[in-house]
Amino acid sequence: MPPSSAAKSEFPWWLAAAAVLALAAALAIAASDLYAEVFATVAKGIGITVFVTVVAFALASAIGLGIALMALSGSQWMRQIARFYVEIIRGVPILVLLFWIAFAGAPAFVAGWNALTAPLQSAGFLGELLVRDVSLLWRAIMALTIGYSAFISEVFRAGIQAVEKGQIEAAKALGLSRVQRFRLIVFPQAIRTILPPLGNDFVAMVKDSSLVSVLGVADITQMGKVYAAGSFRFFETYSIVAYIYLILTVGLSLALRALEKRLRRQHGE
Repeated sequence: MPPSSAAKSEFPWWLAAAAVLALAAALAIAASDLYAEVFATVAKGIGITVFVTVVAFALASAIGLGIALMALSGSQWMRQIARFYVEIIRGVPILVLLFWIAFAGAPAFVAGWNALTAPLQSAGFLGELLVRDVSLLWRAIMALTIGYSAFISEVFRAGIQAVEKGQIEAAKALGLSRVQRFRLIVFPQAIRTILPPLGNDFVAMVKDSSLVSVLGVADITQMGKVYAAGSFRFFETYSIVAYIYLILTVGLSLALRALEKRLRRQHGE
């Protein structure tokens, strides 16, 4: 059922209220030396938060697309491997996965790498890799990548399956290869279905990136923890931390919503 005209013209009062609160908070920060100092300290972690989120999401999307294509493969073994990956990874909390990758997966990777490259190391072509050579930042990124790839793969799979089979059959009749069918027919239509939940996952990853602070990665949350521990200004510090995350997540949500509306207009929906 199409939305009513009243629903179409409904004013976003929630956004107006949020904008007023954000402006009031910004004025309070500017007027208070304490809040300004806290904000300046915590804001140093924004770059790390954005870097972790963007890199982990890009890698998770690439892996998720690959897992989705495996799940839709004609090979039973490929489908079973994809299902195994999705169900196992989705069953592990992100925080637990973060600890496992950081303190179990990374040492195992280093041991395996050294075993495989032992001849090259003996010949002097490569040096021995140490666990401390794998930074905690990249361990955190890999944990988020693996954790979110399972969820993103289901988004891709559902979006691809939503494309009408008749169009795929028509593309086959035109002689398009499987890669051409996916690139020219399937994916351009699937992206309209995929984009909203994919955007939600991106916003969720911004928030879940705060978990990397448990490894000491200097993101927004970690900078807040360090400042609060040294100054005992817990209320002021975590209020600023929450404010920055809200600005990031609400801003991203609005941008993604605008992009979704633009795509709909382009396709005459």
